[in-house]
Amino acid sequence: MANKKSPLSKAAQQRVKTYEVRSNLQDSKAGLKKRDNRVAVIAGFVALAIALGSQLGYSALHQTNSASASPTATPPVSTTTGKVPDKSLAQARSWQGSLKLNSGLVSFELDGKNAPQAVSNFISLVRSGFYNGVTCHRLTTSGIFVLQCGDPKGDGSGGPGYNFGPIENAPASNVYQTGMLAMARVGGNGSSMGSQFFIVYKDSPIPADAAGGYTVFGKITGGLGVVQAIAAVGTDGAGGDGKPKTPVTMSALNVK
Repeated sequence: MANKKSPLSKAAQQRVKTYEVRSNLQDSKAGLKKRDNRVAVIAGFVALAIALGSQLGYSALHQTNSASASPTATPPVSTTTGKVPDKSLAQARSWQGSLKLNSGLVSFELDGKNAPQAVSNFISLVRSGFYNGVTCHRLTTSGIFVLQCGDPKGDGSGGPGYNFGPIENAPASNVYQTGMLAMARVGGNGSSMGSQFFIVYKDSPIPADAAGGYTVFGKITGGLGVVQAIAAVGTDGAGGDGKPKTPVTMSALNVK
């Protein structure tokens, strides 16, 4: 005759119920933890994508044909990284200079009064020979019209080993007039300028972004046709934003 199971005591029954509650709670916590882990992984990928996007955004405007954000209400705080040339080098005066783009001579004037930090930076780089042999790696022929130069890597990600800011002498109208020389920077970062700059070969409306506009530090005074001829050949591809179809190298820079 089979033995009949003894009924559980009240204490035992309570322990079983307590176990079941705790077990359910553990399962719930485990589920939440798995969900949180999945969210954390997704967030990590998003953060990585944003970071990569920022790193790739070194350009005349960012890495797009236009900057589409409003300017800040107050100027960005001056922030420098690395050994930045002292802005007193510009001497608050105009400077005359020239460079060759391939075999074409271009002359320019630098505005040391209204953009002392950018001009000091440019003078220092010219005097050190930094720009000799460096390419103009980007041309835009649609919406905005600029030739961008000054990256020793030739891909839009290089610089002199330091960054500086804030933005100086940006046009209030957000229109960059034919012949202007302006500093390139990372989108949304007014203290990310280095060695890259762009030459405006046709009037270009470039809206300010969260950091403001772009530092205008000089203008072309002769030989603008050299830049316009490069632009007329177009980009290396079907788009209106890319490497110039005619490779462009800077040489014979001087400033005084």
